[in-house]
Amino acid sequence: MLYQTENPHGGEIYDHPAVLDFSANINPLGTPPGVLSAVAASLPNLSRYPDPYCRDLVAAISKYEQLPREQILCGNGAAELIFSFCGALNPRRAMVLAPSFSEYEAALRAAGCTVDRFCLSKEKGLALGEDFLENLQRFDGSLLMLCNPNNPTGRVIEKPVMEEILSACRRKDIFLFVDECFLDLTEGGEALSLKGELSGCENLLLLKAFTKSYGMAGLRLGYCLSGNSGLLRQMGQRVQAWNVSLPAQLAGVAALKEQDFLNRAREIIHSQRPMMMEAMRGMGLTVIPSRVNFLLFYSEIELRTPLLERGIQIRSCSNFPGLGPGWYRAAVKLPEENKRLLTAMEEILHG
Repeated sequence: MLYQTENPHGGEIYDHPAVLDFSANINPLGTPPGVLSAVAASLPNLSRYPDPYCRDLVAAISKYEQLPREQILCGNGAAELIFSFCGALNPRRAMVLAPSFSEYEAALRAAGCTVDRFCLSKEKGLALGEDFLENLQRFDGSLLMLCNPNNPTGRVIEKPVMEEILSACRRKDIFLFVDECFLDLTEGGEALSLKGELSGCENLLLLKAFTKSYGMAGLRLGYCLSGNSGLLRQMGQRVQAWNVSLPAQLAGVAALKEQDFLNRAREIIHSQRPMMMEAMRGMGLTVIPSRVNFLLFYSEIELRTPLLERGIQIRSCSNFPGLGPGWYRAAVKLPEENKRLLTAMEEILHG
């Protein structure tokens, strides 16, 4: 748990239990019924230890991802896998994007690693450009950590660019870590994955999670994919044997059967996101183009506190390196919820 330190993430509803929470980027439909049933069915067996090898869950992921079981490692949420990865790889110098998910840098620093930040340009809409590839050629570290699509920007790195990055990393003996946790809720996300590159590739690891796609943030379940079995073994040795709970394992197996649920969520996101972008821009806000289930935007007028007073929470992004005060992130939720957010924002900005 966190101890005497500020929570750097969204989803902090415990001080504001009645809010409509846009600060966490969870599936707008919530948790699939099949997952809820699986968790309920696990309750009579809570006296048992969970399977330390996650056998059924790994088998289900293997079938879903069409990858060998030996390339799969499960963890207690994506965050645990980030920390165990950094500890196992033990890099001396790594590069991350700014802004991007803060747990990469936290895990790297916990492992004693020097961190270089590549700052994305606000003038270029926080997109990854050719200047990044030029910078990568000059980088003398051993690890690159990317998020695709990036959090909090919502920008994707297109497949040809990712392939160029992977090729450069291979030439320079740099390990490439790619967080693909949001791909299931991304427009055209399946085509963006690098999982086709895993076989025979020792310097690539992909991170996935059930958190966002299947509304399972409270259960903590993630997995990673890599052709480097030695690295996965070392990661597994850095956590306790029963790190993935029995309810989480059963919920993961059930979630992978809920593809209709996931498709319905994608349809809502893909129809609601453009509407929200247009409405926000109509209020005079700067909105970063997104292909996923959240929007990053800038407002000259402070929004978080007055929205909280109206029972709505958005994510202040002032603590992201490269952003600062005035930047906010909001999830794409159900139509009536999105309307409530936009109406409240209009009242605050224009009376």
